[in-house]
Amino acid sequence: MTSDFGGHPRGSREYGRLLAALFVAGIATFTQLWSAQGVPPQIARDLEVGPATAALTVSGTTAGLALAVLPWSWVADRIGRLAAMRIALVSASALGLLAPLAPSIELLVGIRIVEGVALGGLPAVALTYLSEEVDRRHAAVAAATYVAGTSVGGLTGRLVAAPVAELSDWRGGLAAAAAVAAVAAVVFLVLAPRARGFQPGTVRGARHIVSVVRTLARDRVVVALWLQGALLMGALVTMYNYLGFHLEEAPFGLPPAVASLLFTAYLAGTLSSRMAGALVERVGRRGVLLASGALVLVGALLTLAPVLAVVIVGLVALTAGFFAGHAVASGWIGARARVGRAQAASIYTLSYYAGSSAAGWLGGVLFVVGDWPAVVALVVALAGSATLAAAIAARESPAATDAAQ
Repeated sequence: MTSDFGGHPRGSREYGRLLAALFVAGIATFTQLWSAQGVPPQIARDLEVGPATAALTVSGTTAGLALAVLPWSWVADRIGRLAAMRIALVSASALGLLAPLAPSIELLVGIRIVEGVALGGLPAVALTYLSEEVDRRHAAVAAATYVAGTSVGGLTGRLVAAPVAELSDWRGGLAAAAAVAAVAAVVFLVLAPRARGFQPGTVRGARHIVSVVRTLARDRVVVALWLQGALLMGALVTMYNYLGFHLEEAPFGLPPAVASLLFTAYLAGTLSSRMAGALVERVGRRGVLLASGALVLVGALLTLAPVLAVVIVGLVALTAGFFAGHAVASGWIGARARVGRAQAASIYTLSYYAGSSAAGWLGGVLFVVGDWPAVVALVVALAGSATLAAAIAARESPAATDAAQ
């Protein structure tokens, strides 16, 4: 690495390869992470468990990821961002191919938790790697491209797993999604350019990390962004975890393969995440975050309608709002943190997946107790709180916020 390296400029060959590599890495990671979200009804029936237990195949994986992001950031500080991501994707691919062989719900959830730990290496490191390797002037657009890849991965996992499960069983569905993810991981290994922006240094201990986190926690905007990730992600995962159960009931009565087609709403996230990067340059990060939270809230309320077309509109609105908010918040974290950029990004990722794990499980309990309206009530509460968190961030003085952007 050279000390005067300022990041690959937009339009360069390395810039294109890096964005393409992170795009397919997002596919590799999130295809595996969310593949189980397309088959909870089949898992529940085959293994004779309730909705909340079946959803642990999703929440357990996100919980493992949440627990792993800070350790992965430490590993990346020690061996480099690119090396950490390579190890994460290879090990996760192996575990993803093993999970469909699990004979019981306990072993299946256990493997998925460990798989989540492995998958944590990519979201914990990717945005830091990107911020070190890309010209800062184009960081927001580059981050949005990575987030677009994560949305494609989430869509791929669900659209591959659910139809294949309908033709065979949930094991075949998970195996097919794992195979797609493994191919994407190989493409990442080939495309990713060598790291030039990583500066090896002394790896500090836990006391130093705690000190850095305390410093970050004194920044009201950073804390609001951590909350934004947790709350919006909790809303999204809760909606998608239990929508399949809801649509199998009256008045819809959709078979699982047809219900899985609604996951194409993720394409709205692919579009909105890219649009959010451009909108930031016009209206600022704060305005986009406020609008995103409001869109998630309105979208959740629309899914209460007994008309499938209205439910679809609500799901598209909710998904677009989430990905726009996530693209902005995740990119803002790296720009805002004055110290401990890697730790700030890792805690955002931890909050993001901790929120999804807790809300994703709680939604199942509420679904059993109060059916779909109870699930929607939880999503609305989460989206409203996220909007409030964004409003708190917006209270920062314009001069200070603009400087941080």
